[in-house]
Parts: sequence; C-alpha cells; structure tokens
Amino acid sequence: MNASLSETLKALQELIEVVAQLRNPEGGCPWDLAQTPQSLMPYVIEEAYEVVDALRSGDEAAIADELGDLLLQVVLQAQVAKDQQQFDLATVAQNITAKLIRRHPHVFNDLEVQSVDEVHQNWEKIKATENGAEPKLSDKLRKYARSLPPLMAGMKISQKAAKAGFEWDSIEGVWDKFYEELAEFQHALQHESKENQQAELGDLLFTIINLARWADLDPAEALQGTNDRFIQRLVQMENVVDRPLSEYSLEELEQFWQEAKKKLAKERS
Repeated sequence: MNASLSETLKALQELIEVVAQLRNPEGGCPWDLAQTPQSLMPYVIEEAYEVVDALRSGDEAAIADELGDLLLQVVLQAQVAKDQQQFDLATVAQNITAKLIRRHPHVFNDLEVQSVDEVHQNWEKIKATENGAEPKLSDKLRKYARSLPPLMAGMKISQKAAKAGFEWDSIEGVWDKFYEELAEFQHALQHESKENQQAELGDLLFTIINLARWADLDPAEALQGTNDRFIQRLVQMENVVDRPLSEYSLEELEQFWQEAKKKLAKERS
C-alpha cells in the first residue's frame, strides 16, 4: 500500500514529535537525553548495515522496518543538534534537496546528457565547484579511509588512484604485485615483528582489492558471500551430528564439511 503525500508527511511529523518528546527534559527518556552525536555514531553504522542485510534478503517487511530504524537515527541526530542550537531536520532536508537539484541540471535545468557516465562526470564537476579549489588527491583518499569500512575504502582508494595514473598496464602486473606481496607477508610471518606482519597483511589485502577492481568484482560482496556460505555449511553440519562439533576429529569435520558443501551446491543447482 502506498501512502499519499499528506499521509507520509503526517507520519514523518509524528516521528519528529515522538523523538522531540524523548529528548524533552520534562518527562523525556533518560537514555535519549544522555545521547550525543558521538555516542549515537555506532547506531548509525549498525542500522545502515542492518538495512543492507534486509535488502539482501528481499524481505519487504524487514526492509521497511530497518529503514525505519535508520530514519530514526537521522531524526535523532537532527534533534540533538537542534537541542544544541546548531541545526534542525528542516536544514538537513533543505540542504540535500538543494544539492540534488544543483547536481541534476539535466533534470531540473536544460542541460542535455547522453549517458550515465556523462551524468557521473557532471556530478563530479559540480561537486568540485561546490567545494571551491579542487582538493588534493590525498585529501580525497583520506576521507574515504576515515569514513568507509576498510574493504569499501580500499576499493574507492584504488579506483581514484588508478584514475590519477597510479595504475598497472595490464592485470599481469597486478598478479606480479600479488605474488610479491604474498612472499613479503610469508617472510614477515616467519622473521619479523607483529607490527610488520600486520603491515604486510594490509599490503596483500590491498593488492587483492586491486585484482578485484581489474576483474570488476566487489571484494566486500565477495567476502560477505563467503561468510554466508561458511555459516550455511555449519548449519548443515550441525543438523546431522549428534554431539558438539568440538568433540569430532578434524578428519570427521572435514567429511561433514564436504558433505554439507555438496548438499548446498545441489540445492542451488
């Protein structure tokens, strides 16, 4: 069921009023009153990830529920800012509306575009003019490193660096770099400090991200898929055993694992 615009605005107003009451020093919730923008940051990240998980599942009810939890974090952050006399939800909405209109001249003005790539190029040009002087490449990459999960940041950094000229001539060069970094990681594990081992592991992972970029693959999605398959196989194993997995030998666990793997593969085919 799709609500009308008036019903949608009424629902949003009710949410805003509920959050405002939760933050009201007179009769509000002690937990909500104690929150700061910084204390709420983990919830913003958690709810965003739960939205993504719901979207992957395709469960409409779960998606709507998780989007509500994420919307709450936006409204709550805006309410905290309003309480501190900084800005309010109207400012947030007005700013993003103006940005969307400004960055879509092919929709809200008379600019003509021929492709999605051209839309993206115009977006980046407009974004650059908004920020004044073109930021240095290092500033752009530092922002990704600060604000995104490591795998996503690694891909963004790899993409932007490649566009700036930090690129191999072919994927063979990336493979050469992979084997070089693998050897250095193996050496570090055997002969170097934990700090150097960590650094070499990072170099190896970044090279794998570059391989994924060259193959047009998403490393974060790939790892998520592996995590899901690992858990699915464990579920299959736990369904057929009669005691805790820790009580079986490695050989027995390997046999259960292969059987679970074959069963899941058959179900997917």
